[in-house]
Amino acid sequence: MTARILLILLSLLYISSSFVVGQTIFLREDFKNLNNWEPVHFPKIKKHSVYEAISENGKTYLKAASDASASGLVYKKTFNIYDHPRLRWRWRVDHVYDKGNTREKSGDDYPLRIYVMFQYDSAKAGLPDRVFYGSAKVLYGQYPPHSTLNYVWASREEEEGIITSPYTDRAKIIILQKGKKKLSMWVEESVNILEDYQKAFGQSPPNMASIAIMNDSDNTGGKSVSYIDFIEVE
Repeated sequence: MTARILLILLSLLYISSSFVVGQTIFLREDFKNLNNWEPVHFPKIKKHSVYEAISENGKTYLKAASDASASGLVYKKTFNIYDHPRLRWRWRVDHVYDKGNTREKSGDDYPLRIYVMFQYDSAKAGLPDRVFYGSAKVLYGQYPPHSTLNYVWASREEEEGIITSPYTDRAKIIILQKGKKKLSMWVEESVNILEDYQKAFGQSPPNMASIAIMNDSDNTGGKSVSYIDFIEVE
């Protein structure tokens, strides 16, 4: 999946929102339905991953399934990262990809990833960025995101740390889980987005961000099913 295309397409679905002063939790999503999310489909990729809200034993989950496919979901509202730096979720992956490789374009697929997309701020941009983003806005009607963090479940055991996307240095891949040891097990994650951004990019992030989810296998030709129990931003 071309990261630059993803940056542009996901940005088209950004929807601004206002926040209550002193608010502790911006988002608590338990996936009773997908009303708060928009699908993202990519040009030249005819086969889409399938996302559905399911219920089992009184609990609701997001089920994400791919089969040599790619598409995503993006949350409809943006949030101030400095007011809400903590991101938590619980996920489960049932399959990883034999050909998955974080450092190569041909292996740039993940059975599950959580994107944090940071909004471009023209007032703080240098001339090269203003030219690039200005051109993108003319083509697409809105600015693409400034940068992204990708929290992923990688396929290979040897993957670790923070890796620059093989497609663009504006996207950093943070490996939280990897390989087959915890397949079919629920794993809860808690990250500080501000701290991770500073580690990944060596600077502070733009103020506004949004959340997206993707299960993709178009590069590797693999197949996977994964689940998210909840996502929380606070």
